[in-house]
Amino acid sequence: MSRLTDSEWQVLQVLWDTGGAALGEVAEALRPQTGWSRNTVLTYLTRMEKKGLVAIDKEGYPHRYRAALDQDACRAQERRSFLQRVYQGSAGDLVAAFLKEEPLPPEERARLRKLLDEMEV
Repeated sequence: MSRLTDSEWQVLQVLWDTGGAALGEVAEALRPQTGWSRNTVLTYLTRMEKKGLVAIDKEGYPHRYRAALDQDACRAQERRSFLQRVYQGSAGDLVAAFLKEEPLPPEERARLRKLLDEMEV
């Protein structure tokens, strides 16, 4: 799977949230954040189907659109891609950069310590 564009993420998020929807429902859900017309949404859905990102049920009317990919799998792929591109695969450097820029509250620090301790098997 290639890296998803922000627009593709937005469309998939609507499909994941709804479990699948008709074109009009997808367009209405996207309009507040994107301002896209129904035709623009249809263009995205059609292109995303060709990429294997969206499945279209053409049995009934209106056609139903659903995400062809699992949300967790997409997120995992994006994390791996980001980690490789920006931090040359170093998860430690990524975490250290976040922690330097954004301090963690005590309860999150404790949760992170516990997770790191559990990883040391």
